[in-house]
Amino acid sequence: MAIGSSVNVGRWSGLAPVRHRRLSAGAFVVAAAALAGCAPVGPDFVRPAAIVSPEYKEIKGWKVATPRASEPKGEWWSVFRDQELDRLERVVAVSNQTVKADEANYREALALINEARAGLFPTINATASTVHSSPATRHSAAFTSLVAEGSGLWTLDIWGQVRRQIEAQGAGAELSAALLANATLSAQASLALAYVTLRQADSLEDLLRRTLDDYKRSLEIAQNQYNAGTAAKSDVITAQAQVLNAESQLIAAGLARATAEHAIAALMGRPPAGLSISHGALSTRVPRIPVGLPSSLLERRPDVAAGEESMRQANAEIGVAFAGYFPAISLSGLYGYAGDPWLGQLNSVNPVWSFGASLAQPIFNGGLTGAQVEAARQIYEQTVASYRQTVLTAIQQVEDALSSIRILTRQAKVQAEDVRVSRQATQIALNEYRAGTQSFTTVVQNETQQLVVEEGMLATEAQLQAAAVNLIVALGGGWSQNELPDAAVESAAFPAKP
Repeated sequence: MAIGSSVNVGRWSGLAPVRHRRLSAGAFVVAAAALAGCAPVGPDFVRPAAIVSPEYKEIKGWKVATPRASEPKGEWWSVFRDQELDRLERVVAVSNQTVKADEANYREALALINEARAGLFPTINATASTVHSSPATRHSAAFTSLVAEGSGLWTLDIWGQVRRQIEAQGAGAELSAALLANATLSAQASLALAYVTLRQADSLEDLLRRTLDDYKRSLEIAQNQYNAGTAAKSDVITAQAQVLNAESQLIAAGLARATAEHAIAALMGRPPAGLSISHGALSTRVPRIPVGLPSSLLERRPDVAAGEESMRQANAEIGVAFAGYFPAISLSGLYGYAGDPWLGQLNSVNPVWSFGASLAQPIFNGGLTGAQVEAARQIYEQTVASYRQTVLTAIQQVEDALSSIRILTRQAKVQAEDVRVSRQATQIALNEYRAGTQSFTTVVQNETQQLVVEEGMLATEAQLQAAAVNLIVALGGGWSQNELPDAAVESAAFPAKP
């Protein structure tokens, strides 16, 4: 239920409005314009405190910090110093279809800002019609009538409902921009991890080829020993089986490489047939990555920035709902002409005009407005909880990556020594077999163990590279919140089509 009141000034042609009514309407407009400058209702946004620890647990006793000037910025993958990776990564932001979809979402959000902003201005319409009537009798004349009117309606944003809607849509656009940055970073990270998998497969192929060559030499030695009568036929058969097993593993390694290459092509927005990556080796160098305080994640993670903009949008929606408690005040007007256009009567005798103002105040709606305000508040509380959980997850991801690098670095050192000892043991066993003092079974056991520890070291090196990628991404990938575009400025420049 609403109470409505209006002031209408104006008559059909020839009737001038009474002077005191015109002054009342003018005073009403001035008062309404003054009220329109009031601060919008609803709470102003203040970023809630996040659950942030003063330092990282994994930083104690272990540090990989370098001066902040060397922090990854923009092309964060450049710290790996891999030209092929650089070439592949640069395509992601341009051609990745998921990123394209998020970019379209951002452009849509800019259009929604302009849609909300349109509520600050009056709506003006123009209508025109003409009617030609034939004579009803032989003695009557034909009649032509023209009606041309321009009308306008302006709902004043006295309580700031429209301004809160603009604020909400602006935060929504910033949210879309942050999601776009997060999608880009995620796609870039996925490509980097797929590239690590591909290079691990390449290095595994190299290892298996070397192993296959070693096994073939062992087979040759066993064959020579058998021909000399100092070894059994079983030694030759065992060596042959070992060669075939290595060949099978070498073929299987190609599957992981092909799958990784296909994934990279898709992330670049290309079909797998459109990409071919040359063979290369997995890097054993782990870049030194600067790690700031946990609080820096609030500015450096796009998903955290998205959570903040989500809170800002929900907070503005509270003001939009709260404005429902207050009256809606509108101004309307009309000016036009009605008459015969062919008789030269387009003059002051024929104008049609009117001016009006209306006020609609909700009195009773069954608690609808209160429920809408409460729902908006609870949505805001939900975004606050989601924001804080996003920050906690961000800190956890950094801690996980730090612990992975720390533990895997120690493991790699032990494995490197294990590889050295295993190679030495294999060579000794082979020399003893040649001398006839050792069985071929011992040679096979040592060669098998050597392959196992070398594959294990290669897997650890790949995990280290992946952990470095995960750490950079967990730290924001060189992104910072000041890279978010100014949605208000961009929406004003956004091309609007009539």
